[in-house]
Amino acid sequence: MGVRDQNLEATGAVYLTFDVSQTAGVDDLKDSDIGKAMMLASSNRVKATTDGALLLGKLVALTLTDADNGKRKATVQVAGVMTLGISATYPTTGNRIAGAANGKVKQAPVLTGYDPAGGNIARGLVLSVNGTNDCTLLLD
Repeated sequence: MGVRDQNLEATGAVYLTFDVSQTAGVDDLKDSDIGKAMMLASSNRVKATTDGALLLGKLVALTLTDADNGKRKATVQVAGVMTLGISATYPTTGNRIAGAANGKVKQAPVLTGYDPAGGNIARGLVLSVNGTNDCTLLLD
């Protein structure tokens, strides 16, 4: 009997539903953003991560259509194993990540005095890195 393929992304997944952040009455998220890293934009509202943001999770679904501004809901995977796009500074296996521009993640910074109240913005544990494309991580 051969080794079984593992679907790590089905492990420990927790999903939450949020409102979609808006800029000038237009939703900040579109169908093309599914799969990107998300951050809290304001109370119960999400948008794609920006550089140095605290990662909330991965956008896995949006209700309705891109034309339904103000009515859409976003489903975000907030825990479990997930794969997210990466940008420089590229994460390495065994380290933690933070948000990067355009809904990606990067290696988290070293704990310093500029970290926000409540601690370092680092989250997760990088399980594997696929070159400069993406990484698989356990978000806890």
